Amino acid sequence: MLPEDSEKGRTLSARDQLLVVIDPVARRTDGESVRIAKDVLGAAATVRVCLPDGPEEFAKALVKRGARRPVVIGDDRALIRAVGVLHRERELTSCALSVVPVGAAQTLARALGVPAGAVAAARAVLEGVERRLDLLVDDRDDVVLGELRIPPVVSAASGGGAAVDGHPWLRTCQSFVRTLAARPSRVAAAPGPAPARLRVEADGVLVVDLDQPVEGVFLTPGDGGFAEVEVRRAATGSEAAALRVRARTVTVSGSDFRYRADAVVTGPIRTRTWTVRPRAWGLTLPDRP
Repeated sequence: MLPEDSEKGRTLSARDQLLVVIDPVARRTDGESVRIAKDVLGAAATVRVCLPDGPEEFAKALVKRGARRPVVIGDDRALIRAVGVLHRERELTSCALSVVPVGAAQTLARALGVPAGAVAAARAVLEGVERRLDLLVDDRDDVVLGELRIPPVVSAASGGGAAVDGHPWLRTCQSFVRTLAARPSRVAAAPGPAPARLRVEADGVLVVDLDQPVEGVFLTPGDGGFAEVEVRRAATGSEAAALRVRARTVTVSGSDFRYRADAVVTGPIRTRTWTVRPRAWGLTLPDRP
């Protein structure tokens, strides 16, 4: 039996019942926007608020949501985490996810069509419509919602962040060594990123092999069950044209490459395969013609 709203004297539908999961980063960084979003949602729906302390509690709240529509208040990482949880639980097809972006990282949410501002985003949760979107899933069962890119290799001499991700002590040592070794009259400029040697296959067809250095590889979920793939070859003599294809499955292999999927950097790895899942997940967005 559906719960009844005693003030309005009406029976609440499943759409009126929300599980609002507030990411801890959002609570710390912008409590005022969180409060505004809660007020807007609570004025028009029955809201159960969950305040998880970490990823485990965040996942548990989504899994045990019952018939309530899940709403995430948080940044891009919170949105990615929510889609990943629902995908691993095989529940993406049974619900539409909603998000109110709060926090510094909102690029992905904006690109997907979520309005800016706590009030506009909360109203879209209440008044919007579900739109089914394609999803990239890799061979580890991780998901990609937006752009995936494989950057060129960064040499140790260039001090690029991709080579030292997650190791502050190594960045400090490199900085110290560069300071001691700096001799402008004798030392040449540090080399920039070197082209990567990668093998890229799209639906089993070879796009580029290890003998053709590339400046980068880009994948995005397109529409109709295909990923948009762009391979930027390293220029040799004249500017090399980018190769663009559409594929359902993309495999990239090479020697210890890293990639950035949405907001997360992964690697180094030697091979990875991504497969498009057509219309795999639903996001509540403003109802626009």
